Amino acid sequence: MMDRNSTPTIAPEPPPATDTSPIPTGQGWERWIPPIAIAIALGYLGLILFLPTLNVFVQAFSRGFGPFWAALQTAEFRSAAGLTLLVTAIVVPINAAFGLCAAVVLARSRFPGRALAISLLDLPFSISPVVVGLMIVLLYGRRGWFGPLLDSGRLQIVFALPAMILATAFVTLPFVAREVLPILEEAGTDQEEAARTLGASEWQIFFRVTLPNIRWGLMYGTILSTARALGEFGAVSVVSGNIIRRTQTLPLFVEDAYKQYDTTAAYAAAVVLALLAAIALVLKIILERHLGESPSRGH
Repeated sequence: MMDRNSTPTIAPEPPPATDTSPIPTGQGWERWIPPIAIAIALGYLGLILFLPTLNVFVQAFSRGFGPFWAALQTAEFRSAAGLTLLVTAIVVPINAAFGLCAAVVLARSRFPGRALAISLLDLPFSISPVVVGLMIVLLYGRRGWFGPLLDSGRLQIVFALPAMILATAFVTLPFVAREVLPILEEAGTDQEEAARTLGASEWQIFFRVTLPNIRWGLMYGTILSTARALGEFGAVSVVSGNIIRRTQTLPLFVEDAYKQYDTTAAYAAAVVLALLAAIALVLKIILERHLGESPSRGH
């Protein structure tokens, strides 16, 4: 007989049943979506990148290394390669200095029209290089706006080195500024303000605080600008006249040699340009790793 003062024992409820069945993954045709997407991406890259690049190397060495090397020893090739390097050596430092100054001003200043200035900085990305060359001809050509003034001073811009420098500088203008600007905005001004509080001058702040923070971005933008300058074709072809041994750059040499059925020289020059692009790509990957490890990217 149960005692009236005893408390009845309540049996614990069993834990709720859990569903241990595996989560269903893609069934039927859905499981084939990732492999199909990968195959399409690889096939597309193969058609527009890998196979054309491989064909350039195969055609360049189809007759052996001797004809390939001989094509690189011609006066026309050496003149075109030298002119390409000269234009690049002039343009890249100018655009690096401009891009650095523009990025510092846009990142550290707030002024009316700042958004418009950033949009104008991106203008070379949206304008065709051929249109750029045409604009330079309409400005500095013999019948252009400044043509009579240049003729009176016996200065030749179009179909000469100055126009080639102007065209290449325009198409490579945004690269350095566009790489440095986000790094400056992300890093902020705390370190610079601290240095200014401690009595550092503006030049000391720039060289000891600002420049070390943006050095990898500056180098990255410089590499992109160099690669673009080496391979520029459209704008330079309009303003240079493609005069052999005078205004013919390496990309123009490839086109001219191919039109003259000198395929060995054309493919040999294309291999040189491809190798230069590969060097720029390797440097780009190295700098991307440094940018990923940069403290300014981690704030």
